[in-house]
Amino acid sequence: PAGSLLYPYGPEHHDQKNPKLDDGASQKVSLTVPFTFYGQEYQSLYVNNNGVISFDTRVNQYTPDPFPLADGRPFVAPYWADVDNVLGGDIFYRETTDPTVLERVTQNINQYFPTIPFTATWAFVATWDHVAYYGSTTNKGNTFQAILTTNTQASFILLNYWDIQWTTGAASDGDPDTGLGGTPAHAGFNSGDETNFYNIPGSQTDAIINITKTSNVNVPGRWVFQVDVFKAIEVPTEAPKAANVNNCWL
Repeated sequence: PAGSLLYPYGPEHHDQKNPKLDDGASQKVSLTVPFTFYGQEYQSLYVNNNGVISFDTRVNQYTPDPFPLADGRPFVAPYWADVDNVLGGDIFYRETTDPTVLERVTQNINQYFPTIPFTATWAFVATWDHVAYYGSTTNKGNTFQAILTTNTQASFILLNYWDIQWTTGAASDGDPDTGLGGTPAHAGFNSGDETNFYNIPGSQTDAIINITKTSNVNVPGRWVFQVDVFKAIEVPTEAPKAANVNNCWL
């Protein structure tokens, strides 16, 4: 079941929902606790329809660029591509201190980072639920999720990929009938400087559609990273062009 990978989401969990707007975003979300990303504390973020959670500024751009970006925008891209929630799907998000959620995320982080003492005190859950692509002539939808969590000292991000059926919108030279081709989706982390970034293997290649089968924590469809001082758990991958991935740490 989806619950085995995805954290609970939706109206019944008091989620907010993004407006139905191509290249849209949430309102500015003021956080109740600061979240540290690449050594910088942030008090607010945006959940962007096009598969990006950004700090400081919205990201309306629909065709992804490889990291590092030269314009200084700090953000995490669970699946940066041309989402069109007018054609289908919803984007949900919430801050939470629900004990059940915090217990689950604590267990996950302790499992994947056993040498780092961590008990979650806060989490932010953003979910793209069966979202369509721009120009789509199909019912294809992608379902993926990002969980940000902190104990006010260490910060982590979990990326969950439940169902990925398309990689590219029509304005990014994708095929309207398949959602493939053109400039495929990008997944990774951009610190806002030109040194610190991470590109998940397969990004901007046709292989990104297989992200539901890849992982750095031996859980297909899940990638987990420490992001206060960025650290990635590395595992071998068969994704094409994986050797070209840039891995940089502070």
